[in-house]
Amino acid sequence: MHILVVLRLVPDTDEDFELTEDGKGIDREWIGFKVNEFDDHALEEAVLLKEATGAKVTAVALDGEGVDRLLQTALARGADAVAKLPHALPDPVPAHAAARLVAAYARESGCDLILTGVQTVEDLFGQLAPALGALLDWPQVSAVSALKADASGVLAQQEYSGGFTAAHLVQLPAVLGIQAASKPPRYVSGSKLRDVLSTKIPSHSVDVEEEPNAVEVESLRFQESSGHAEMLEGDAESVAARLASILRERGFVKE
Repeated sequence: MHILVVLRLVPDTDEDFELTEDGKGIDREWIGFKVNEFDDHALEEAVLLKEATGAKVTAVALDGEGVDRLLQTALARGADAVAKLPHALPDPVPAHAAARLVAAYARESGCDLILTGVQTVEDLFGQLAPALGALLDWPQVSAVSALKADASGVLAQQEYSGGFTAAHLVQLPAVLGIQAASKPPRYVSGSKLRDVLSTKIPSHSVDVEEEPNAVEVESLRFQESSGHAEMLEGDAESVAARLASILRERGFVKE
């Protein structure tokens, strides 16, 4: 089995950030970036499969600032090979454009299983995994929370609302959107990181036709407060009377 893991750097929204002057995106000049949490889980699940089956794991990312360190860390975490894909696309790269690049690389790499995070802060609808499945004509399952190798493919546990899960036997080749790994992503020691920091990350160009974006962001804005809370003060009797009055005024209680 050859597993391809797609890694992405995303804005660290725990930090304060500003919008661009045109109001269509996040100002990326000063904000920090970090590995997408769900991609981190996808890499861990790939390494767990490798340990269980002897599979080969390749981590791939679209080229950009910080990508070399991202892929070096993937090597320290257990990936066997890495590659960065050069491109001329603006940030943030739309999911469908990223999918075309990754799909082209996947065809050349000979992988038979692609794992990627189920979503990112810039792709909340989780379009990358379904787009890869469509471009490659491979079966695709998202919201996967555990994987197990099977003689005819992989057994994927999928999360549903209400605490329900489903088990899917997925024939390979396939694309899976990972929501959580079977175990928490492993800690990488400083010594392992030092061992890979001098590793040169290979660049792999792929030939894809440029296509216009079907969807463009028209505007972004910060949420505005549209109301306020009214604090009721006084003794229990007066607060209860005021609360009852408010409920009647707003139609929650009928006389």
